[in-house]
Amino acid sequence: MSKNFIEELQWRGMIHDVMPGAEDHLQEAMRSAYVGFDPTADSLHIGNLVPIMLLAHYQRCGHKPVALVGGATGMIGDPSGKSSERNLLDERILRHNQDAIKGQLAHFLDFESNEANAAVLVNNYDWMKEFSFLEFIRDVGKHITVNYMMAKDSVKNRISSEASEGMSFTEFTYQLVQGYDFLHLYNNNDCTIQMGGSDQWGNITTGTELIRRIGKGKGYAITCPLITKSDGSKFGKSEGGNVWLDANRTSPYKFYQYWLNSSDEDAEKYIKIFTFLTKETIETLVAEHKEMPHLRLLQKRLAKEITTMVHSESDFVNAEKASGILFSKSFKEDIQTLDESTFLDVFEGVPQADISSNDIEEGLDMIAALAAKTSFLKSNGEARRALKENAVSVNKEKVKEDYRITSSDLINDKYVIINKGKKNTYILKVV
Repeated sequence: MSKNFIEELQWRGMIHDVMPGAEDHLQEAMRSAYVGFDPTADSLHIGNLVPIMLLAHYQRCGHKPVALVGGATGMIGDPSGKSSERNLLDERILRHNQDAIKGQLAHFLDFESNEANAAVLVNNYDWMKEFSFLEFIRDVGKHITVNYMMAKDSVKNRISSEASEGMSFTEFTYQLVQGYDFLHLYNNNDCTIQMGGSDQWGNITTGTELIRRIGKGKGYAITCPLITKSDGSKFGKSEGGNVWLDANRTSPYKFYQYWLNSSDEDAEKYIKIFTFLTKETIETLVAEHKEMPHLRLLQKRLAKEITTMVHSESDFVNAEKASGILFSKSFKEDIQTLDESTFLDVFEGVPQADISSNDIEEGLDMIAALAAKTSFLKSNGEARRALKENAVSVNKEKVKEDYRITSSDLINDKYVIINKGKKNTYILKVV
């Protein structure tokens, strides 16, 4: 093996629990390990990045990663860490979601390699759909006691929670279905390890128990910590909800911004978990950052690495340019290079007013632009005062009261940016 997988994860802070014997097992030969992904959306989000990175490091250490899409389990719902059941989907939607997820995983895993450790994608619906209920309770259910299942934290927490309405039989049996996945992959794919978040330990060990009792073999569990943010807010969420890997759901610019806005403490943790940078490179970066924290070197490198990996080099370049555009010395030229969606992302939340194309053709005077036709400012008098104080700029260039906005001021043939002072920004949109 090229690298010791467990050691690699340990220095990156990506190990929570390792079943005894797993490290020796990995050192003996190339091994197959799987991680399960929920296919209830046609995109993964950054909450999935830790298990994705587990598989990516696993492949880079010479082992064979198996990504399991939970088509069957997605139809049930997993109680782990959740307080309610999830929505159930039909097969057509699940297949569409599976294809989309594979495309995203391909940014991290090599499915096309001719090597023995090429990544594999499987869907548990493929082996569960032919399984009758009677067969399942006869062949699988009888090997696991209710006492064993009740002892799992995910079940105990759900049943004892005052906020919960209890747990359905469907959800109670989830650990059996996931456990059977591990047994199936053990028997058919020589898969001896399951990995996941620390909240999955109970489900994973049910699988190792089935392998021991039915398969007369040995399976192993490896879990990683659940990522938290230093300020206590939930990792992976922004004001708009999940931060998705799909550019249509979360733009590359917003994705880049999420990482760029990490705290120093979080950036130092994230750069180990979410990049493939070496220990030496990261240690050097951390030291440089501590000497010059105002330069935000850690955040910039983290955002670069992960945006390039999830999206592309050009998406990163555009996001970086858009991030610095408000401070650019050649603002007018640079902003013309942004596509409309990135432009709107940069100025999200900025007050907008619609202006007719006729107004622009005739030349829109500044009082109208600031007050009369837009109500950006409360009155024409306030607009006049701001202009006299030399506090107004159009596309970052200072203007006087006699200035008229024309088509030559338009960005993307549609927008004009007006500033009053340093803190007040307004957008004119030509309709």
